[in-house]
Amino acid sequence: MNKKQQQTEDTKRRIADAAKTLFMQKGYKATSIEEIVDATGSSKGNIYYHFKSKEGLFLYLIEEWDLEWEQKWSSKEQQYTTTIDKLYGIADQLVFDDLNHPFSKALDEFMNSNDNMTGDVEQRIVQIIRSHLEFNQKLLQQGIDRGEFEYHNVEQLSIIFESLIIGLSQMSRITKVENALSLYHAAIKVFLHGIEKKS
Repeated sequence: MNKKQQQTEDTKRRIADAAKTLFMQKGYKATSIEEIVDATGSSKGNIYYHFKSKEGLFLYLIEEWDLEWEQKWSSKEQQYTTTIDKLYGIADQLVFDDLNHPFSKALDEFMNSNDNMTGDVEQRIVQIIRSHLEFNQKLLQQGIDRGEFEYHNVEQLSIIFESLIIGLSQMSRITKVENALSLYHAAIKVFLHGIEKKS
């Protein structure tokens, strides 16, 4: 990487870091491009050059956060011997790392706002969701291949599992659940075993 490329990357990093701090402190809607300009010393044009829009900048931060989450998971996945253990391990990571993370509230706000859905933004959101579903599919298929789970349509299971996780995240924050970990573990148990009484 030459000096100019390095300067460009450094500027992009500085803008992203400052914006992330503002989004965590104030939320998505309350943070303006002007405040990001003030926090970074970059011009509005420079911010738009790197990220195209406030939405583009926020999506960049979501993608980075997803990548960090996956890297953290990869570093400890080997400590779980079964796929079932991995599902509970994912629940633990979601509760301890994500549930009360300052960025989570801004993320909820962004995802629930219809104002953001331009073509490019919608496409990137779809891609983020697809990557989550692919992650789920790979894990659930592993459980099927190992004989831990009965054969099911893994694409459907992946969507159900993702919906469960998203719902738990939002409901845990809204209802201020005292023991979120217990709730997540109960949800994994229901996902694995269902609630139908076995005869």
